[in-house]
Amino acid sequence: MNLTTASNRQQTLLRKLNRKKYRYKERLFLLEGARAVQQVIANKEIQIRALFFDEGQRYWEQPDWKNVVDQLEVAVLPQEFFIEVSDTETPQGVLALCEMPSEATAEELSKKSGLIIALDGLQDPGNLGTIIRTAGWFGISGIVSGKGTVDMFHPKVVRGTAGATGTIPFMNGELSEVFDTLEQHNWHVFLLDAGTQSKALHEISSIKKGVIVVGNEGHGIRDELMTANRSSVCIPSPVGQQNVESLNAAIAASIALYALG
Repeated sequence: MNLTTASNRQQTLLRKLNRKKYRYKERLFLLEGARAVQQVIANKEIQIRALFFDEGQRYWEQPDWKNVVDQLEVAVLPQEFFIEVSDTETPQGVLALCEMPSEATAEELSKKSGLIIALDGLQDPGNLGTIIRTAGWFGISGIVSGKGTVDMFHPKVVRGTAGATGTIPFMNGELSEVFDTLEQHNWHVFLLDAGTQSKALHEISSIKKGVIVVGNEGHGIRDELMTANRSSVCIPSPVGQQNVESLNAAIAASIALYALG
């Protein structure tokens, strides 16, 4: 099998896609890592435009990749360049150039049922990747990314989803406007907040249409979203526990999905 080296044009594109504005301009993003790429291929939710292999690791010679190489456009990247565009300290040998799926609208999400995750200024890519991965596990109905939230197609986020990218309807938007639309269709908004007035998650009855809001890691949920018709909820710690102030945002979101699902 004789694979060609990626062209200068392809290499220029790969460099650009590490920046958000180019990802959305081209409607393309990068996914790195053998297991994640194989999971995306298996899910059949994301269109892979091309695969790029690190010439030093020679993944294309492995049995698991031979059929993939025959079905997709593939090229080899010089090892130095692969390291340059990789988002990991130890490059994982294969990089997929993927087409960004279309966003849902608030009206489309409002017609569903179940749970939706809304993100208010969540900034850590690892947290968002874990939330998307967990949301995929629980089969939630949508993800809404609000102002100040890290891009869902940031390389670190995509890698953290472990191949779950594209399996859940998503949209970017102003949360107050999205919530207004959802509430008009009988969705109830639950704000994860550790305040003294918050109700414990285990006290919430089963719900048919619920939005779980996860706030910024340092500042929580913006005050303007915490209106009287919405419920502040918390994950109570065991009595007497004083060593840990709060839970990680992704862990809290995961517990809420389990509790309210």
